[in-house]
Amino acid sequence: MALLRCINSGLTVLDTSIAREPPKRADAFYVSKEWRALMGTILKQRGRVCEGCGRSGCRIFGDHVVELKDGGAKLDPSNVQLLCGSCHTAKTAQAKARRAAKNW
Repeated sequence: MALLRCINSGLTVLDTSIAREPPKRADAFYVSKEWRALMGTILKQRGRVCEGCGRSGCRIFGDHVVELKDGGAKLDPSNVQLLCGSCHTAKTAQAKARRAAKNW
């Protein structure tokens, strides 16, 4: 019976410290003329105040109350709420968790 020899593979360890995630890209809908016009109208009517916590003087996001992924209307002003970054992140995470729980 012959002995097998180990051959060095020559592979090196990948340096993951230089790996970066690609930049997040917004859905094309959110840069459309229709969405921007709707947001301009809503901001004029309601002001730049978070409808979740009342915060002002910060970046305000137009958030769909019923998310588009869940069948919400794209350009219905009654389906859009103005949220600060914290409220928007929390609301989006809750909606994502509900969808995940529904799929189980």
